[in-house]
Amino acid sequence: MGENSWHLEIPAGNRLQYRLAQLDDHGTHQRSKFRWKPPLTFSLQARVSAEALPGTWGFGLWNDPFNFAITYNLLMPRLPALPDAAWFFHAAPENYLSIYDHLPANGFLAATFSSVKISTAVLLLMSPVLALTLIPGAAQGVRRLLRRLVKQDAAQVQANLTDWHAYRIEWEATQITFYLDDIELTRTNIVPHPPLSLVIWIDNQYAAVPPKGILKFGYSTNTDPAWMEIKNIRLQENS
Repeated sequence: MGENSWHLEIPAGNRLQYRLAQLDDHGTHQRSKFRWKPPLTFSLQARVSAEALPGTWGFGLWNDPFNFAITYNLLMPRLPALPDAAWFFHAAPENYLSIYDHLPANGFLAATFSSVKISTAVLLLMSPVLALTLIPGAAQGVRRLLRRLVKQDAAQVQANLTDWHAYRIEWEATQITFYLDDIELTRTNIVPHPPLSLVIWIDNQYAAVPPKGILKFGYSTNTDPAWMEIKNIRLQENS
């Protein structure tokens, strides 16, 4: 594609292999070195190859909470953290990504996460508790615990996703507003903690932490290549 435009594609494949195409600007930087803070406007235009794609795809701002990375000085690893994010996020039906029962848990969402800041040591000590989601009947208790640590908001977005649309996120210190084709979709005071990084991705992964049942995680089959095209990416720091 042309300047300031990209085609992200994952090949066809089965559920035994993870497939990811991603753009980001965090690399192996420590989270404290991520670039973006409010007030900020993030915008782009995007379309995808099909309405019903496997796994997840989306674009926005996040703290890359789950990936392990060694920083350039090799002294301070970036360890897992609780999520902070503001993004347009599509989750296929096998996903269940809300810890609040009243919020949508899959589909195409305008969503935010804002988490309590806790030390990595405490988070690692909590890992056995989170593992309880694998036990039938224990997931609801773990979800209640997570709601004490993570605030979340999400609104369903209705659009033909195979058509080009203009998406915009306006991030202020106390609220975030989402726009589709210059029409306001939703606004929320559940605001992530800065700094964050840019992320744009498409993959075949799913995860589910449902109100009942057990944690589910895995990869989905896609019989055809799945792609997202994006253009006119802009991040504007507002004064």
